[in-house]
Amino acid sequence: MPDILTISQLSKTYAGGFHALQDVNLAIRRGEIFALLGPNGAGKTTLISIVCGIVNASAGTVLVDGHDIVRDYRAARALIGLVPQELTTDAFETVWATVSFSRGLFGKPPNPAHIEKVLRSLSLWDKKDNKIITLSGGMKRRLLIAKALSHEPQILFLDEPTAGVDVELRRDMWQVVRALRDSGVTIILTTHYIDEAEEMADRIGVISKGEIILVEEKAELMRKLGRKQLTLHLQARLAEIPGALGAYRLELAAGGTELVYTYDTQGERTGITALLKDLGAAGIRFRDLHTSQSSLEEIFVSLVSERQ
Repeated sequence: MPDILTISQLSKTYAGGFHALQDVNLAIRRGEIFALLGPNGAGKTTLISIVCGIVNASAGTVLVDGHDIVRDYRAARALIGLVPQELTTDAFETVWATVSFSRGLFGKPPNPAHIEKVLRSLSLWDKKDNKIITLSGGMKRRLLIAKALSHEPQILFLDEPTAGVDVELRRDMWQVVRALRDSGVTIILTTHYIDEAEEMADRIGVISKGEIILVEEKAELMRKLGRKQLTLHLQARLAEIPGALGAYRLELAAGGTELVYTYDTQGERTGITALLKDLGAAGIRFRDLHTSQSSLEEIFVSLVSERQ
């Protein structure tokens, strides 16, 4: 798919000399869900704020569907919807009024049919006349998305969309995000919940200390950087690993009742067949075995740790 958002050599240095972003280059494809991961202070919010016109960049360019966010900011901004992390709405306004008002802020003419479509898609239609103060936390989250979609943007930024909500509501929100993507909206997601990115994203970007350190297809990232482990449940407790097995770099676990073998998923051979043969030769018997693969969270922690 063609790129809908292009970020080139983007930098941001604040007045005190803090470098929040350093030469960031990033391209977002039309119609994808892109997850931007990074620890606190990595630059995620600064990057989003620059693209959305809230913060001015120190250097670099940002094109939104070909529109420069500085020279053609009105056209660029009209293509973007932002769902902030904080729940900031007028508590005594009605759902219908606040979503309609958000549309008007972008100079869009009234379109009750579109507002109705958005509210129905987010299960807010039966709450359209309710004051915001009466809504649950989950409904308020959905309302923020409705406000961001009111002017029919092509790109939607979701900044920690499920922070502080329960597991069931998070899964409901995931369904909403997928439906938006299926309708043609490009989704850019920041999240502290790594399983959220693992569940939904088409591609993953990792930012650390103001620099993009990796952008990869999710499946390819898991394939390239994921480690696999073979755990052998031994028939008898093992006090130490025989020297003859040293080449396998085995680890004893569970008080000597388990042997753990970590192998490279990219290697031509896993070495498992040879390991099992050598275990038998060493007189080590096992009653069961299972394999596991590192999660996206483990990959993320490993990547960020390497940059410390």
